[in-house]
Amino acid sequence: MSEGSLAHTTVLLNEAVEALAIRPDGIYVDGTFGRGGHSARILERLGGNGRLIALDKDPAAVAVGDQWRDARFSMVHRGFAHLADVLRELGVQKVDGILLDLGVSSPQLDEAARGFSFRFDAPLDMRMDTSSGMTAAQWLATVDEGLLTEVIRDYGEERFAKQIARAVVAARAIQPIDTTRQLVELVGKTVRTREAGQNPATRTFQAIRIYLNQELEELARVLPECVTFLNAGGRMAVISFHSLEDRIVKHFMRDMAEGDKLPRGVPIRASEVPQGRLRLIGKAVRAGEAELRANPRARSAVMRVAERCDVA
Repeated sequence: MSEGSLAHTTVLLNEAVEALAIRPDGIYVDGTFGRGGHSARILERLGGNGRLIALDKDPAAVAVGDQWRDARFSMVHRGFAHLADVLRELGVQKVDGILLDLGVSSPQLDEAARGFSFRFDAPLDMRMDTSSGMTAAQWLATVDEGLLTEVIRDYGEERFAKQIARAVVAARAIQPIDTTRQLVELVGKTVRTREAGQNPATRTFQAIRIYLNQELEELARVLPECVTFLNAGGRMAVISFHSLEDRIVKHFMRDMAEGDKLPRGVPIRASEVPQGRLRLIGKAVRAGEAELRANPRARSAVMRVAERCDVA
């Protein structure tokens, strides 16, 4: 289970595990197992009585975890949006740390058949969980032009969203958009200007992937559950890869750290002011120069860490 044996370069590996402040006898959750980089390092820090529960919705990732033989480790084929259900089913009431490494893993990007990347000509799939749900090709075949515009604009932050949506609807009337190359070429003809070094289809691919997999909705749903299941002193660390994710995490942690706000002028002792349930740990963490040289995909990674500070 060494990091070097994994077909994936784990982002912020040392920083994330250090941020969790592992207790040898603690219970921890890796909400996004991927290829197990973070999980392997957490297990190295755990003692014989420690426990690690890993979740992933990707069957390929689960297949890797299922091969691990460690009595302290449990692999569950569920996305982190089902965190509360998984912990209850396992009889776990509280945990000492939760790690969420969001976005798409390198194996998902590098396996052409997954359809996440515009670098290959492959079936247009884009599902994190290939065992269920609608593929990107199926969705593009029927989606309303208005909704497609909203998705590309809001999730991709694409200023040419309306033009792209119109082009998709026109193109599918002639033939189905079944492959990544078809979509890349379609967007490329529609988007005439783009940032240097960025494929014109980058934002559209991101938007469709986020929407199909409900990434932002699932993130917003799981963050309060993380707080609920953390022991006092337990930590949550979240690694984001684009501004939409990071904004959700940043605002959630800030609001939970500030606690309930009271109207100005309310006569109340300082000791009676409602305290926040989280304490922010340090500033946002980004990959250092050495990691960026070794893994350019880490350049957009941002990690935020918070600690449960109340005992309710």
